[in-house]
Amino acid sequence: MSNELDKLEQAFRNEGPILPREEARKAAISAAMERFDEENLETRQGNHVGARLKAQGNKLLDAIRRRQSMTLTTEKLGYFLTGGASIAAMALIAINTGLVPELTRQQGWQDNAPVTKQDGAKKEQPRSDLAKQPVAKTEVAQVPAEADTASEPEARVVAEEKVMSRLVPPKRSADVGQLGVQSMLNDRASGSRVRAKVLPQPMAAKRLQRPVDVLQPPQYEVQGRNKFSNPEDNPVKVVAEDPVSTFSVDVDTASYAFLRASLNRGVLPQKNAVRIEEMINYFDYAYEGPDDRAQPFKVTVAVMPTPWNTETKLMRIGIKGYQLPKTERPRTNLVFLLDTSGSMRAPNKLPLLRSSFKLLLSSLQADDTVSIVTYAGSAGTVLEPTKVSDKAKILGALDRLNAGGSTAGAEGIRQAYRLAEQNAVKDGVNRVILATDGDFNVGITNPEELKSFVERKRKTGVSLSVLGFGMGNYNDALMQTLAQNGNGNAAYIDSLNEARKVLVKEAGSTLFTIAKDVKLQVEFNPAKVSEYRLIGYETRILRREDFNNDKVDAGDIGAGHTVTALYEITPAGAKTRLVDGLRYQKKAAKVAQDSDVGNAGEFAFLKIRYKQPKGTKSTLITTPVTTANQVADVAAAPTDARFAAAVAAFGQLLKGGRYTGSFGYDDVIKLALGAKGVDEFGHRAEFVNLVRAAKTAAALSPQKQ
Repeated sequence: MSNELDKLEQAFRNEGPILPREEARKAAISAAMERFDEENLETRQGNHVGARLKAQGNKLLDAIRRRQSMTLTTEKLGYFLTGGASIAAMALIAINTGLVPELTRQQGWQDNAPVTKQDGAKKEQPRSDLAKQPVAKTEVAQVPAEADTASEPEARVVAEEKVMSRLVPPKRSADVGQLGVQSMLNDRASGSRVRAKVLPQPMAAKRLQRPVDVLQPPQYEVQGRNKFSNPEDNPVKVVAEDPVSTFSVDVDTASYAFLRASLNRGVLPQKNAVRIEEMINYFDYAYEGPDDRAQPFKVTVAVMPTPWNTETKLMRIGIKGYQLPKTERPRTNLVFLLDTSGSMRAPNKLPLLRSSFKLLLSSLQADDTVSIVTYAGSAGTVLEPTKVSDKAKILGALDRLNAGGSTAGAEGIRQAYRLAEQNAVKDGVNRVILATDGDFNVGITNPEELKSFVERKRKTGVSLSVLGFGMGNYNDALMQTLAQNGNGNAAYIDSLNEARKVLVKEAGSTLFTIAKDVKLQVEFNPAKVSEYRLIGYETRILRREDFNNDKVDAGDIGAGHTVTALYEITPAGAKTRLVDGLRYQKKAAKVAQDSDVGNAGEFAFLKIRYKQPKGTKSTLITTPVTTANQVADVAAAPTDARFAAAVAAFGQLLKGGRYTGSFGYDDVIKLALGAKGVDEFGHRAEFVNLVRAAKTAAALSPQKQ
């Protein structure tokens, strides 16, 4: 038997190498060339990857190190890659398929793109035995063209999630060649062209020693893209030249919550993020309220020495709204308009948003109605109008929300208003509550266009409130515009405690309007006041003639709400004035003083106009501010007035301290500690700690590595 085997072995050695037939070789080459032409028909001339081979390889290696374990596959590669050669071949595949730009630039993806199965593949021409090997099926994601409009950081995050979502751990018994990463490219010309590469199963391979780690998509985090309006600080005005000041009330609190979030991170807020009136109105004040609903609010005034300037006085105006009993609360129709775009993928955004709206449900009555509209690359209704009594259904809809895609905010607003109008409650509250970081980048993004839209829609009886989330790309300017022109209010949610304050504790003042278009006008008496300056309210200033014009929109006051305004005034005859008197106007000023005989005890005369929630004609309330309202020193001033002064001083210091002289953070702390009063929820104590934090806070957030 052994002799026979030896003869057979010798025969094979004598035969020599077996060469392929010429016909088979030509057929294989022809099939390969046809396949190459078919796949590269639309490829533009030049290097479409956009970087040299070496640079692309380095980027790929960095990406591989970050993702720990990654094996690339391709539909056309017929060789099994092992050892060091695997890395080089993987780099070539990634560059040709566009994976490197996907991992490094990662632009143009739509996170909520539909996923379909590619079950049927085009039959291939026979090329070789290797080419006939079975190819694993793959999932192909269709990428809409609108994803190209996403902002660069948002598209980057969404693209990375797309890639990482396809990194699945292999089975322990699987061959290395069965593993693959799908590289999907969005062709900007066609809008939906997709290519996928899959490696055929090899003849033999080493098994992996441990499973591939599954990496979670990164959180969306950017810096330096917060947007705020930048109005100039109110100037000092001379009473003899301009004795009348007119402005709209403001009950928003977004500025205070935002600067608190900044200081808690050890960074000073940017100056234009500081709106002093919103800081002051963040706190509750124990003003006396009206006895019944016929008079929606009551006015309280006080005059005290200015803590930071011995030559001036502070005139405080306080308003307290009527508190609605629960039995008098009207039915409510709310539409939650929720931003679920890729920019909301962060713990202080969508997860906090979900928890906040769950808290709001506890403030509503069983027969109130809730709807949910979400928007990302497009907008849609997630929850049709549902009674609050069916809380499980509402909570389930909130829990199913996920972040991804671009931000079609305008389309979301349009659909939310339509839903609110279709289900409007007669003689009830119809309101859209927008929750977003304000990073609109699809559709209408111009604030003026959006402003015009909500201005027209408020005539339908649907109001718009805005809740801001997140930091880094927070668009406060847009959100203030929407809230002010949508007959609503704006708040910033930086924690669950803040959500509880705004949506539970202050639910009445947030949802139920008791007076709308509230305007204040103060006329100063030149015999008592030479100069004045309104502290804050720069974005709420009105013209003098706007006060009597009922067509001019102004701020609204909710049930139980308090509103505070501060003027710094310079008494007539004070030694120090910021504005010099005019040479040729002395006679006119003397005439004004002589004509004040009957009003010698008045610092100013306050006028307030307001409308009932459903009214169109305003009502006038007047209150004189007299010497009877003043106190001789700061310690004798009402507790609430002293604390409001401390908050105003802190806000001015954060904006540069233009009018505060040598008054510093330690002085603010001392003044606030002496005016904490009853602090049931610890908000005033928290304020003192924020002032302490400002003393050591950095002027600029450090660059993230």
